[in-house]
Amino acid sequence: MVGPKLASYSETMATTSKFAVGRLDHVHIRVPNRAEAARWYADHLGFEPVEKFEFWANGFRGGPLQISADGGDTMLALFEATDSHPMIPQKTGVAFSMDAERFMSFIRSLPGELDSPHGRPLVATDVIDFDMCWAIDLVDPWGNQYELNCYEYDLIKTDLIDRDGIVPTRYWPRELYDQHIEG
Repeated sequence: MVGPKLASYSETMATTSKFAVGRLDHVHIRVPNRAEAARWYADHLGFEPVEKFEFWANGFRGGPLQISADGGDTMLALFEATDSHPMIPQKTGVAFSMDAERFMSFIRSLPGELDSPHGRPLVATDVIDFDMCWAIDLVDPWGNQYELNCYEYDLIKTDLIDRDGIVPTRYWPRELYDQHIEG
């Protein structure tokens, strides 16, 4: 059964304030060892420390190590948090966008050393078809969840999904999206 129809984006925007938060800047991530976590993120997801913010990591106890995979436009703030630290692990995921070439390269490199949120190695069939984009979820060694998205839907369908014979995960029937488009 389909849930109640939600207001369209334009209807929602017409009834809300003009304030907009902007792009994703950084996400706080709790880890037991910042240096170890920074190495893991560098080795597996291409993150590097952002020099501009190194003083936060080195200037005072408990400060974050800012790392980025896009030159500092979007960052993870690694906090070295012990049981007594006030930060708690995230319960929701963080999503990043990738272009089709990177997304296909990433999927074709699986299985590797990355795990899915289900506690097993990440594999190509973990790709999720969201009808407008493709995604894959992964977790870091500390249980923080990430989603990698690609919005070049048709290109991924043709050059990865169909070409490699991948049967993606779906969370809802395609017909719901088709009905939405026909609208």
